[in-house]
Amino acid sequence: MLPPRFGLLLVSVVCLAVILARCGGGSAPTPPPPSPTQIKHVVIIVQENRTPDNLFQGLCSANGGVPGCGTGTAQYDIASQGLTSSGTMIPLTPVSLGTNYDLGHTHSSFLEACDYNASTNTCAMDGANTNSCAPVQNCPANPEYQYVQPSDVEPYLTMAGTYTFGDHMFQSNQGPSFPAHQYIISGTSAISATSTISVSENPGDNLRTDGTYGAGCLAPPGAKVGGIDTSQPSPETPPTVINYPLCFEHPTLTDLLDAANLSWKYYAPSAGSIWTAPDAIEHMCQPSGPADANACSGPDWTNADPKVVIEGSGAQILTDISSGQLAAVSWVIPAGQNSDHAGYPDDNGPSWVAAIVNAIGQSPYWADTAIIVSWDDWGGWYDHVPPSQIRDSYEYGFRVPLIVISAYAKPAYISHVTHDFGSILKFVETVFALGEIDPAVGYADSRSDNLSDCFNFSQTPLVFTPISASQDAKHFLNDKSPPTPPDND
Repeated sequence: MLPPRFGLLLVSVVCLAVILARCGGGSAPTPPPPSPTQIKHVVIIVQENRTPDNLFQGLCSANGGVPGCGTGTAQYDIASQGLTSSGTMIPLTPVSLGTNYDLGHTHSSFLEACDYNASTNTCAMDGANTNSCAPVQNCPANPEYQYVQPSDVEPYLTMAGTYTFGDHMFQSNQGPSFPAHQYIISGTSAISATSTISVSENPGDNLRTDGTYGAGCLAPPGAKVGGIDTSQPSPETPPTVINYPLCFEHPTLTDLLDAANLSWKYYAPSAGSIWTAPDAIEHMCQPSGPADANACSGPDWTNADPKVVIEGSGAQILTDISSGQLAAVSWVIPAGQNSDHAGYPDDNGPSWVAAIVNAIGQSPYWADTAIIVSWDDWGGWYDHVPPSQIRDSYEYGFRVPLIVISAYAKPAYISHVTHDFGSILKFVETVFALGEIDPAVGYADSRSDNLSDCFNFSQTPLVFTPISASQDAKHFLNDKSPPTPPDND
């Protein structure tokens, strides 16, 4: 059960502003934007480990292939070359979406690529070439300075060019998937509601007795994870070690939805994964039995109609859309083979996302649904835009792509506004008038905008056109192969 203290924090006054939500102050209040009452459903699709420079180079090709096509509001802030630690600019080279190698994307990898300057509190963005690549025998020269060939990601390019593309969307955190997914559901990776220690890495020593790797409350005895003290001002703050148990406790956006009696679902292919955020929250998981059990026992997982849906390839979201069972808010996490994550030679990520978008677009849900597609971390790939600010020792991280799809999304619009994972949470809070997750402490949602520049609720609703992709929904509905697990670095 959620501790009573959290219940009190759910009661707050909703203050809306175009960019930042603020309450009080000595100046006249900013008029709130129109309430987006047209939105009744929000679907958050979380793909893996890419930057705009890496995944969306094809948008620059559409603009004539201008190197660094990022001047003016009508052009994308995407570079076709990158700076190395020797001060050399080298061209980004094409590669397929599926690779047989992976790049480092730990917090230490962030520090290397960032090349942090403490005196200016900025990143030089010239250290990507010092990053690791594994397995070494598969790694080409300068693997970090690559972009995905446009033919592999045509569905993404179509979505980005048709609806709203955010080219200044940043990770809230400076690290890999495990803490990133915590931010995407709650705006923090803190180990408790009052602690300044946050998870900053993926867990280690977490091999379970069944041969799988467990994270969060489903990690085995002896597991540990890197942490960082976010009360410190520098990302170079020395790390700390968080030892087993890795079961953390703080409020999440799902608590606000529950308090408002709004439905939600979290679709994930496997329990205990670093990508399955609810398995790390004690009041959601409610672990019982063996410490390295394969499932949580809380009602969110075990009720007849569970809110956390663990289902192989994760295709249950497609069934729920077609049967009229879409929740008010849905998080959709792919299986590894559909995730865009480096290291999977065969990847159907663009088709996977297109299948979900097409299912909604060709259903009655199109009229009142906002689809938000983002990527959980930068994956070690080069990106030329430094974090817009360094808030503390763990926020912000590097850019990740953002696509906002809706009948009310601004068409063919490029959002140059600074967004982060907290913006997604703030958007949901705005749509459903929920207040903030923890206004007393202030998580990422308290510090972020609400994506309002991505929408025009006065426009004539956009008519949906299906997104072409190499695989359709039938492929994923019929795919019975076991989900490929995420990496564990």
